[in-house]
Amino acid sequence: MACLNTLKQEIRTLEAIFPKTHERFQIITASVDELSCRFIGKNGKKYEIHANITETYPAVPPVWFADSEETSITNAVQILSNTQGLDNHVIHQVSILLRELCRLHAIPFHPDIERLHISPTQTTEDRISSGVEPMEDEGLDSEADGEVLDSDAEEESDEDEDLAMDMEESRPRADEMGVEHLAMLERLRQNQRQDYLKGSVSGSVQATDRLMKELRDIYRSNSFKSKMYQIDLVNDSLYEWNVRLMAVDPDSPLSHDLSMLKEKEGKDFILLNMLFKDTYPFEPPFVRVVHPVISGGYVLVGGAICMELLTKQGWSSAYTVEAVIMQISATLVKGKARIQFGTKVCSQGQYSLARAQQSFRSLVQIHEKNGWFTPPKEDG
Repeated sequence: MACLNTLKQEIRTLEAIFPKTHERFQIITASVDELSCRFIGKNGKKYEIHANITETYPAVPPVWFADSEETSITNAVQILSNTQGLDNHVIHQVSILLRELCRLHAIPFHPDIERLHISPTQTTEDRISSGVEPMEDEGLDSEADGEVLDSDAEEESDEDEDLAMDMEESRPRADEMGVEHLAMLERLRQNQRQDYLKGSVSGSVQATDRLMKELRDIYRSNSFKSKMYQIDLVNDSLYEWNVRLMAVDPDSPLSHDLSMLKEKEGKDFILLNMLFKDTYPFEPPFVRVVHPVISGGYVLVGGAICMELLTKQGWSSAYTVEAVIMQISATLVKGKARIQFGTKVCSQGQYSLARAQQSFRSLVQIHEKNGWFTPPKEDG
């Protein structure tokens, strides 16, 4: 990521202008990777809005998403994906966002918006990496340039060293996750770069960046490190995950069944498959059980799972992949799931993507007509 020092300065400026006590807009948390803020609309209604700052920043703007599905919020956020040049900088992004939110909510612009600008001392490097060419008359005349050349070289050298240290600090470290997981993240970054250069980018920038963040957070999480579950990306794709659910409530019959499964088949996990669309995180992933065959636990024909959270109606963009995995684990136990030993998936064809999708569509149609039940009925 270029211009890390400038980014840090912009974040400090935002936190100073919009502290957590600000009456209109608040910076809740901020780092060189992500930003969480809160807009306070009419009658004190609060809206949580987040941004992921990617490796390509500021050539590409941050990826914004909101917890609220209100049109006034989603429309304001959508505008930020179409900026370029210096408007990609996070401080200008917040300015654009706040102006648009005030306009859509019929609220006067807050005077603090005028304080949002990049310092005139921004370096030429910052401008270039933002996609803005330096001015021809920028700087001193030739004689003055000669006089300050040595000092400029020293300053640039110091800046380069600081930038290298900052970038090293911002990257995930081996003490936060395993070396193989660091290698996976780096491989995904390289793949994305190659796809971008070839013009063969799959999915969407928003979904890709969100899923990269989700995967990075999972690699750092205690649940993952304690082997409650494991993750494999199918063909190194961020859009298809295989999840091995390895630990459920130890007092549940399902936990006992997993122990038996290991004795009989050498497998001690429930394999889930998760498919993400390029509309993620605004639409939920499609999740199904692949192995073993399970009765109860709200698992449907084909392996689909009866959970309102996995439908458009029950989904929120604030949900994380890890939260979904943990909820599925709890739902299986709550629904008294049991492994059907001696039932072969391949011979019966009971579990397949096509059958899972078909049964899930039928499930959604039923519940759209009759509503959802808490807890849901055993037949979904």
